[in-house]
Parts: sequence; C-alpha cells; structure tokens
Amino acid sequence: MANSIYQINKGINKSIEFKGLRAQYIWYLAIGILVLLILFGTIYAIGVPTFICIGLALIGGTVLVMKVYAMSAKYGEHGLTKEIAKRSIPKVVRSDSRAVFVGLKSGWKRIKKK
Repeated sequence: MANSIYQINKGINKSIEFKGLRAQYIWYLAIGILVLLILFGTIYAIGVPTFICIGLALIGGTVLVMKVYAMSAKYGEHGLTKEIAKRSIPKVVRSDSRAVFVGLKSGWKRIKKK
C-alpha cells in the first residue's frame, strides 16, 4: 500500500489578496476599471480624438488606483465597512413630545418590596 501525501490548505479563513489589496478593495478597483473602460468607449464613440481619450483613461486609472490603495492602507480589511456603519449612527436622538415613549415597555422587571 502506497503512502499518500495530502497538502493542507492553511489559508482557509484568510481573505483574498491581490497585489497588496485585500477583500472588498479588489472589487472596488475592478468596478472602477470597468467604468473607465465604458467611459473610454463612450468618449471615443462621440468622436473625441484617440490621444485625448487615452490620456483621460490613463489619468482616471492612475487616480483610481491611488485612491483605492490609499483607502486600503487607511481603513484596512474591514475598516471601511465600520466607518460607513459609524456614519449611519445618529449623534443625538431628539424628541419634542413624550408620546413616543409612553407606550414603551421596559426590559427591567420591577421588584416589589414586601
């Protein structure tokens, strides 16, 4: 009976990484490049000279790559999602009327004193 050698995949729970970009930033870069490609095609179809179209696409691509890498470095793998969630939390809850709170039931049980 021959001995079998099985390789163990040790990166099962790790997120995807490509050229230093991790997780959702790969998707942001891919979508941005796709938008630039569509923009290039549209501008070219309108009749703008080729060199201007290529120049705009190169400048847009450079800005896109720099921004995505900057966001990846600033926020990390899950930081951008946390930042977006933090912005949706209100700073103050204000009510001019007591009617909102009248019908609420408290989670605390009242203890009767004997």
